[in-house]
Parts: sequence; structure tokens; C-alpha cells
Amino acid sequence: MKVIKAILPFLILCLSVPAEENPNLPLPFSTPEEVGMSAEILAKIDPAIEELIEKRKLAGGSVLVLRKGKIVYQKQFGFANRTSKVPMKKDTIFRIYSMTKAITSAAVLMLYEDKKLNLDDPITRFLPEFALLNVWQRRGDPIPADPMPTIRDLLRHTAGFSYGWGGHPVDRYYRRFKPLDRDKTLEEMSRSISGAPLLFQPGTKWNYGISTDLLGRVVEVASGETFDNFLSKRLFTPLGMVDTGFFVPAGKANRLADVFQKKGIFLTNSEPAKDSPFLKKPANLSGGGGLVSTITDYARFLQMIANGGTFQGKQYLKEETVKLMTTNQLPDQIPAISLGQTRHGTGFGLGFNVRISRDQRWDKHAPIGEFGWGGMASTHYWVSPKDELVVVTMEQTIPFNWNLERLIKPIVYEAIAD
Repeated sequence: MKVIKAILPFLILCLSVPAEENPNLPLPFSTPEEVGMSAEILAKIDPAIEELIEKRKLAGGSVLVLRKGKIVYQKQFGFANRTSKVPMKKDTIFRIYSMTKAITSAAVLMLYEDKKLNLDDPITRFLPEFALLNVWQRRGDPIPADPMPTIRDLLRHTAGFSYGWGGHPVDRYYRRFKPLDRDKTLEEMSRSISGAPLLFQPGTKWNYGISTDLLGRVVEVASGETFDNFLSKRLFTPLGMVDTGFFVPAGKANRLADVFQKKGIFLTNSEPAKDSPFLKKPANLSGGGGLVSTITDYARFLQMIANGGTFQGKQYLKEETVKLMTTNQLPDQIPAISLGQTRHGTGFGLGFNVRISRDQRWDKHAPIGEFGWGGMASTHYWVSPKDELVVVTMEQTIPFNWNLERLIKPIVYEAIAD
């Protein structure tokens, strides 16, 4: 009785806090039928993914589908660690690589709303090391960047920066200075590439590069905080993203999945979790690809975006700001983005790719308005505003492939009844 009396005030306090003010409430569950979907059709996902595993195209994966803010499907398949027979679980931690970019973009837009930066500020306001930035020329010496890339250019990948992965002469600069080195701070990373020429004059083309990594440094300069502290304070802690960060702490190391690499018909373990560099905090807090997360953590972030910037009673971004992220912001002379191949009918907002037409040459199942992206280890997500739909798929397979997204996307859309 004494124990009950002692904890009663605490229980009363917990019950008196409005549910929407508790950031750590779990995402609610619903039967598919309650939100206008078919459980029978969603059940087709299971055998389809199991077949991928049988065909050795997938070691293990996780899928989460939300409609109208409620989880209607969440299942795990195969192994997080195949050698030790550790199954994929709801709380498995993944390297999300470029899924980091949308989170970084949201952080930048928070500072935009705080009036700490403007979208059309030249990057030199925050990164003065780029004052002498030039543009590569096929013939002759580089010429000055005109105009200087802006924050908007960094957000939509029209600044002219590269990742250094290709055979372009500019890529040699990146390979020489290794801006993605985990031992470089964001300041050192930014300075290391400040002498590299741009691929083109800012705003004239789209190219996937190190722009969002530079935005991580912009966040530090504009906010006066380290990038990881800013994300924790403004996004991860209030959103209840308890397993998201730039490394996996020792107490959670057993939840990190292995990375598998496709070699012929075999999937080999190319980065065992126990040997992963993600078990140690890096100096380079990469805004372009440095985060680890769980499928549920990331779904919480996406649901906030899908809600127009609010989640469980707290506003993170204004609705009009979210619209900048989730609608095409490319100039008219850039009709579609291209990454390996042209993604016909696909533009880019200030953080996400956006479906702008039903061009059948690319992703024929994606409706107009769908936005999303993915990560190097074949993680994927997409959101359809008109369908009130959020989908996240997680795996750890390199090189990047579309297997899981293209497998389940038609099933998910078919399952929508109204």
C-alpha cells in the first residue's frame, strides 16, 4: 500500500499529460480496413519478400506501411546477421546513408524559419572558404562561379558539387582530398573541397553530390552548435527518434545489422556489424550519409513531414516550408533528375525527389506528388500525400538496388481501397 501511495502522484501526472504532448508515444496501429486498405492484398508482401531471400537477392529486410498516420503493416524477414542467425527485428539498427539527407534538409529549413539563414544566401555567408569558387571548363582554365551557389542550390542539388565517384576530371579533386573521410570534421571537410571546381554554373543543372554534407556545416555555423547536438535537440529527442545518431553506442551494438554485398549469385557479408566503423563516433558528422536509425524512428520523422510539419501535438516546421521540401523546386531548364539514368517525370524539392508526371519510363507505379529517396545500402522510403501513405523499407545490401521498393510498391498501392 505504501508503494502504491508513493507512486500515485507520478501516475496521476503521467495520465494528466495530454497524449499529443508526449513525443515518445508509439506510432498507433490500425487494421488495414479501418483506414481504407486491404489486409488480403498487403499479405502478398510476405511471400514476395521471402522469394527474394530464397533467390539470394536479400539477406534480411524490414517493411513498415502507414496510412492516415497509423501502422497497417510492419514485418521483418530474414537475418540481420546471417552467420550468427540473428533475425531481423523491429529495433534493428541500419546504416541509412543518404536517407540522412532529408533530415539535414529539415534542420536547415528550421534555421530558415528561425531567420538564421535565407534560402538565397550565397554559401559564402556561412562557408567563406568558397570565396574563390570556380567552374570547370572543357577547354581552357576554370571560370568564376556566377552566381555563387546558394543554400537553395545545396538543398536541391543544383550547386554543381560532385561526390567524386565518376570519371569526370572534377572527380579527381574529390578523390584526392577525400571529403567523406570519417576522420575529418565538417569544417575540415568543407575546406578540403573549397578549391575544387564546380561541374557547372550553379542553378543550371542537377547533380547528386556533397551538397547536403556542406549543409551540415552550414547548420553548425548558423546555429552555433555542433551538428549532432542540433539534430538531437530539435529533431531526434522531441520526435522520439531514440535510436538515431551518427554512431551506434556500445549498449546497442548487438542491434546493428551486417552489410551484405552482391557478388554473382551470392550475398557475402562485406561489413560485419562487430567490425563496423559506425560503432565509433566519427569526426565527420555527415549530413549527406552519416546516420544510423531504425525503421520506426525514420517513420516518425516521415510522418511528421507527411503531417505538414507537426507530430503528436508539436510543430517542427510550417506547412508552407514542408511544401518547399515536397514539391518540385527545379528550374524549368531541368526537366528531370538523373542519377545513373534519367528518372523521367521526377523533379526535386528542397530535400526529396518528387514525382511530377506519370512518365512510364521511370517508376510507373508512383503517383504524381509522391516524394521520397533512399540510401546506399538499398534502404528506401516514399510518401504519397494524396493517399496519406508513408512506406519505409530497410535492408543492408550493396551495391544499391531497387529490388524491395519495386517489389512491394505495386502491392501497397493496389491495397488502397479508398
